[in-house]
Amino acid sequence: MQTDPPVLDDKGEFAVEDEAVDLSSYSFEDYLSVAFFWVLSLTVFYQFFTRYVMNDSAAWTEEIARYLLVCVVFLGAVGPVRRNSHIQIDFFYHVLPKPVMRVMSTLVDIVRIAFLSYAAWLTWQLMTRIGRQPMSVVDIPIGVVYAVVMLGFALMAVRAVGIAILHARRGYSILERPE
Repeated sequence: MQTDPPVLDDKGEFAVEDEAVDLSSYSFEDYLSVAFFWVLSLTVFYQFFTRYVMNDSAAWTEEIARYLLVCVVFLGAVGPVRRNSHIQIDFFYHVLPKPVMRVMSTLVDIVRIAFLSYAAWLTWQLMTRIGRQPMSVVDIPIGVVYAVVMLGFALMAVRAVGIAILHARRGYSILERPE
């Protein structure tokens, strides 16, 4: 059995070394999502402050917070696609023969890429039709929000292509060999 290193040093003082922080697993879309999250947090704080402290709620904050949350969700979903950590059902992969599992895994990659690419294209189509309409309360085109959603879908599709290439080179996916 492995024991943890002592917390107190020879002098009886608290001595714990922090591990180095490794940010290499994060990509630019993670930082972009966090930036949108902080803007959302500041907007919600401003809404709270004006409503409960100033007793005069800022009307624009509710709509902007809603759209910022949409941006956080679609940009934040890129990370799990990149890490291939979205929810998956792997029941059939335990009962089917390996060649069938390989075909199914490849089909999952293809369908994922097709769906995300199609969703990006549909968002583009929606942007071209209603993208110049202003938001309800703020005079900003709603297409700005749809552009971020389309960017999220496009980045997810690109990351899904990378995952499919990795699976093809490696010869198996996480569905076939859960880690």
